[in-house]
Amino acid sequence: MTTIKGIKNLLFDQGGVIVDIERDRCLHQLRQLGMQAPEQLIGLYKQDGPFYALENGDINLDEFHQALRPLMPAGVTDEQMDHAFSSFIVGIPLHRLQALRQLRQRYRTYILSNTNPLMFNGVIAQAFAQEGLNVNAYFDGITLSYIARSNKPERKIFDYAIATMGITPHETLFLDDGQANLDTAAQLGFKTALVRPGQEFIHIIHQLEQDQ
Repeated sequence: MTTIKGIKNLLFDQGGVIVDIERDRCLHQLRQLGMQAPEQLIGLYKQDGPFYALENGDINLDEFHQALRPLMPAGVTDEQMDHAFSSFIVGIPLHRLQALRQLRQRYRTYILSNTNPLMFNGVIAQAFAQEGLNVNAYFDGITLSYIARSNKPERKIFDYAIATMGITPHETLFLDDGQANLDTAAQLGFKTALVRPGQEFIHIIHQLEQDQ
């Protein structure tokens, strides 16, 4: 059973835990542009094709656009593609940003996210700016898949996070909405908590604090 006793660090997944996402909205936008079978590229927990390559740091944004053009009708612009893919991100409710600031008074807080530069530097950055701050005001360290050159649930991205952020697994609670990601983390010694649809991470942490 997960306990928060001895926990000094909170390591958060981003999409589905802090950031609200809506895959179907993204798929609809891509179909509207004329892409066939976008569901083959866009998953809830892990992507495929050019989208995976972008999240894995294998290609840059220009190369991503070039890879997508054969999948789109002639005349679709880079900006239209970016807008469609970015619609995957709904936003961050203000109360979650407030919860992160409150938690940072008691714990060190970190992100471990499968993401890409298009979304992280665009709609996600805008969502974190709601209080007039930026993402670095909420976290002590950030590990992103396209920089780590690895995607969860691969072990490599967790090893990268441990090495670059200086976190000790057994002192760290990892919160994610994907069980496969939690399984890898647990094998490395992290305490883990599954954030199910409709759950708030702050409620999970408060319950663990009350149970210790």
